[in-house]
Amino acid sequence: MNVPALRIRGGVLVSPTEVRDEVWVVDGRITFSAPTGPAARDVRTVSGWVLPGLVDAHCHVGLAAHGAVDRPTAEQQIITDRAAGALLLRDAGSPADTRWIDARDDLPRLVRAGRHIARPRRYLRNYAAEVEPADLVAEVLAQAGRGDGWVKLVGDWIDRGLGDLAPCWPADVAKAAIDAAHAAGARVTAHCFAEDSLADLVEAGIDCIEHATGLTERTIPLFAERGVAIVPTLVNIATFEDIAAGAEAKFPAYARHMRALYARRHDTVRAAYDAGIPIFVGTDAGGSLPHGLVAAEVAELRLAGLPAAAALDAATWGARSWLGYPGLSEGAWADLVVYPSDPRADVAVLGAPDLIVLRGRPVSA
Repeated sequence: MNVPALRIRGGVLVSPTEVRDEVWVVDGRITFSAPTGPAARDVRTVSGWVLPGLVDAHCHVGLAAHGAVDRPTAEQQIITDRAAGALLLRDAGSPADTRWIDARDDLPRLVRAGRHIARPRRYLRNYAAEVEPADLVAEVLAQAGRGDGWVKLVGDWIDRGLGDLAPCWPADVAKAAIDAAHAAGARVTAHCFAEDSLADLVEAGIDCIEHATGLTERTIPLFAERGVAIVPTLVNIATFEDIAAGAEAKFPAYARHMRALYARRHDTVRAAYDAGIPIFVGTDAGGSLPHGLVAAEVAELRLAGLPAAAALDAATWGARSWLGYPGLSEGAWADLVVYPSDPRADVAVLGAPDLIVLRGRPVSA
């Protein structure tokens, strides 16, 4: 079936600083030149404000609270993301095999990090490949083979003997594992809530930290110096009070710690931004949170004090570049979202797209 050329007029946000007045989608590709020949005779014209397809840089397709889900459930998860305008996803750990998604042109692109890697009994049940430190390098290489250029460590978790969050890996072991991943062509990220694991992981050469609620005046300059990115997942950090309440009777120190991390969450993200740390949007969807929360996470970054352009960059231009995908560039596949008003004026408009175009085809209106 032939798809009409699409002309979108209004505000085309090519970058944080470049705005054009129209863009075309011809044969599934972006162009800023009007088509000629047969393509010029069959054109659909719409108006609105255009952004590259949004990015959720921390989600879990194929995962629910109990562990892996079946294919129909995973399909519904990623369709929900698509309906929210999230057309590029980084799956930050899943026990499910989701390679079937790659053959579906109607589903968002998925960049995988293999399965979480955790210490035994130091993470959520049925989520992770659980290994002792002596086996970490081998497991990192195995998960690098399952992923798409990323590996995900669990950097800290509650140590029941201590009754609080504690690092999962000795510093030398973490460095050996990260070095092995880099040699295999993979970047490494880590789940980290607390303070104590961060300096060792950055010194070990890690590329990214998920959540990063434990950033302090000591580690923020180190992250900035090394260019280590963070994905704050603030919509997930909102669950810390419930986590603390459930743990308070048995682990009061852990509960106090989680509440303290929650209380300063926005200040932490703003301090990271002010220091020049790269920040990207991620929702932690899957597990306990529903999919489709990318607009809510952008709104949280605004609450943390990021300017609108920076919050949008964390979900669009900057995030796509970080993951190695183009935005609104000549000849790129047309993955874009059209909004009724300028999202730079109010990021809340991200929650109500007028049109979603995936690989050049409208998929939702």
